[in-house]
Amino acid sequence: MTIETVQLRAGDSGIDIVPAIGGGIAAWWTGSGPDRRDWLRPATTAALAAGDPLGLANFPLTPFSNRIREGRFRFRGREVQLPLNTRERHQLHGHGWQRPWTVVERSATRCVLVDDYAADAWPFPYRARQDFELTPAGFSLELSVENTGREPMPAGLGQHFYFPRTPQTIVTAGIERMWLNDSEVMPLELVEPPLEKDFRRGVRPDAVRMDNNFTGWDRRAVIDWPEHRARLVMEADAPFDFLVCYSPDDPYVCVEPVSNATDAFNLAEAGRTDTGMAVLEPGQVLRGVVRLRPAIIA
Repeated sequence: MTIETVQLRAGDSGIDIVPAIGGGIAAWWTGSGPDRRDWLRPATTAALAAGDPLGLANFPLTPFSNRIREGRFRFRGREVQLPLNTRERHQLHGHGWQRPWTVVERSATRCVLVDDYAADAWPFPYRARQDFELTPAGFSLELSVENTGREPMPAGLGQHFYFPRTPQTIVTAGIERMWLNDSEVMPLELVEPPLEKDFRRGVRPDAVRMDNNFTGWDRRAVIDWPEHRARLVMEADAPFDFLVCYSPDDPYVCVEPVSNATDAFNLAEAGRTDTGMAVLEPGQVLRGVVRLRPAIIA
């Protein structure tokens, strides 16, 4: 299977985007030959051939991030039951990551993708959009969801970045509290993060397994790879007020700027006001930008 790749180039930096695989990123790097550095985990040939977004360097989370319990929620008196989209018994990551996106604009350094979603089991039509812009200093990625329907719609956003993980990798970020999960990664209660997961002090993902949503993110995270004298700074705008970190047994770490807590729609229906769930009126847009800047430390 041949997958269309949109190639952005700026100086010695490159991004390969695969619109057909969830509008995701296959690779982002600087340099060439022995000096090439991949700042995101590059997709494998097998993942691209299989069209597997879980094997990419990044994919968008629309129209919400993370999980909805059993794919079911209630919004303004309406019961919504979504089909399950993985082997889990909870709906995961929404729609965008499993749908082909359409290229509507492209140049050497810029690309715009859209995904127009018609109402179905998710009864709210919307347009999702991604704006990629690459410079020699880094790249920015704007993600938005517009309510194209005639009634209010619940919504959230997120980016699912996969970063290489080495034994000494350290992630630092300003956060406040952490959602403690059950065995199915569903939220139980807000707690102070334990020391090994306290990003304010710096966390070494290789030493701790986690899949947690952190609240009160100050919209800045720093990833250091001391072995390679490399550093990456992630900065985001509102509404990205939550940070998800996923560190599995595999040699990568996901650091995800998101706008909502896990299972936000059900938590909001239960009366919580701190879930990050947005309500978009017809024609209203939820929009957020993430900027990534790499550096080699002298």
